[in-house]
Amino acid sequence: MVGTVFVYSPALILGDIAGDGTSRWILIWAIIILVYYIIATLLPIDKLIGRIYPIFAIALLFMAVAMMFGLFAKWPSIPEFWDGLQNRAPSVGVKGQNIFPCLFITVACGAVSGFHATQSPLMARCLKNERMGRPVFFGAMITEGVVALIWAAVSSYFFFDGGMQECGLQSASAPQVVTAISKHWLGLVGSILAILGVVAAPITSGDTALRGARLNIAEFLHIKQDKIGNRLLISLPIFAAVGVLLWFNISNEDGFNIIWRYFGLSNQTLAVCFLATITVWLIRKYPLGWQFLIGGIPAVFMFTVCLTFFCVDKTCLGLPLEWTKWFALGWALVSAAVLVRYVLKVRRKALNNR
Repeated sequence: MVGTVFVYSPALILGDIAGDGTSRWILIWAIIILVYYIIATLLPIDKLIGRIYPIFAIALLFMAVAMMFGLFAKWPSIPEFWDGLQNRAPSVGVKGQNIFPCLFITVACGAVSGFHATQSPLMARCLKNERMGRPVFFGAMITEGVVALIWAAVSSYFFFDGGMQECGLQSASAPQVVTAISKHWLGLVGSILAILGVVAAPITSGDTALRGARLNIAEFLHIKQDKIGNRLLISLPIFAAVGVLLWFNISNEDGFNIIWRYFGLSNQTLAVCFLATITVWLIRKYPLGWQFLIGGIPAVFMFTVCLTFFCVDKTCLGLPLEWTKWFALGWALVSAAVLVRYVLKVRRKALNNR
């Protein structure tokens, strides 16, 4: 699902700026991106990904810095963080969905991400020294967060301070927002570099997702990856699944939104599993300490988010939205009770062994 959504979203942007925006051009770019994914998945990381990622990184950083200077130049009026928090079912945007838990399924995939958790042990093997872990992983997440905040501010200007009218649009999808603002603020050359940065973000997520899937499956099944035949053995079923999802994405009018919601839910569910694993390890490592809260608090919160979303989202159980707060309260109490029970059990055992 990661590979599929990150084939289609950059294809929409490229189809708009390097084509006429029709479905034919979107399909052409989707095929080009998919072919790149296949090559990147099969080749060793230093043959293709390692060579072009510096270019993607430069484009991404240029885009962020350029947009930040655009914000300072425009100095738009941006809504406060707390504006609208009381409105849990907005009349604009995606109707019939509450801000909680939908917001934490769609936005939090960068801040609390099962996808990032699966990539970390793979990328750790590429480091020459363990001390490089903090600047590589912590630095990358901070940078990603800054880029996200910049675009959040830009989007707030666009939707809430007359940006749509200024760019000559009555309504716009996310790719159209990126293209319109980049062209309006940065001109032709600057907008091309900025859009390349925006396109680089999903593309670099898609290729590492599929490559990570191959390596994870190979490790689980104990299949060595030194021969191209072994790589194809695992990769072909993966890309067959991507092809089916991509066909559904393009052929179904609401296909992208459906896949995106399931991608977000599965991603956050995976994050819950990793957070639970971290929490259990901290409880056992420090049975009488408080360190388990580092993983325990976000684990309880994301467990609540995922199960509440599964209960009320229209593509899952589709139960009444009015029940959201009761589902949230119930799942929070259940997960917190499980955590407290396990902490007390381990703590009691540690005290008895003293």
